[in-house]
Amino acid sequence: MSRPPLPPFTDETAAQKARAAEDAWNSRDPARVALAYTPASRWRNRAEFVNGRAEIEALLARKWARELDYRLIKQVWAHAGNRIAVRFLYEYHDDSGNWYRAHGNENWQFDADGLMEQRFASINEQPIAEAERLLRWPLGRRPDGHPGLSELGF
Repeated sequence: MSRPPLPPFTDETAAQKARAAEDAWNSRDPARVALAYTPASRWRNRAEFVNGRAEIEALLARKWARELDYRLIKQVWAHAGNRIAVRFLYEYHDDSGNWYRAHGNENWQFDADGLMEQRFASINEQPIAEAERLLRWPLGRRPDGHPGLSELGF
């Protein structure tokens, strides 16, 4: 299975890859997201280390069961060859209505078919008031024309 765009990445194709990942994550569909990774993909996500699509799908199912009304923006930071580094920001609330903003960096490595074989995420999180939210589009894909991270001051 091939997942274009394929490496080596250009500015344009790295941005396309990041937007495709953002769109998939904003779907909050663990099975859909997991298909972008190799069957043996390795992740570091906060304090969790996972291997393979089944573990990725399980991690995401747990994540979105507790991170409600999740909205995410990703932006390419750098790229070379088969690697892309992105910055990201997302907002969500818990089942008690407490809002949070998480931000950080991900380092991605892709195989020749454009599937991600490694993902290393560093994530920081802070509580925010509902009035401080910046990501207010309807659930799902971020609308074209919505400000990105740089335009939002991140």
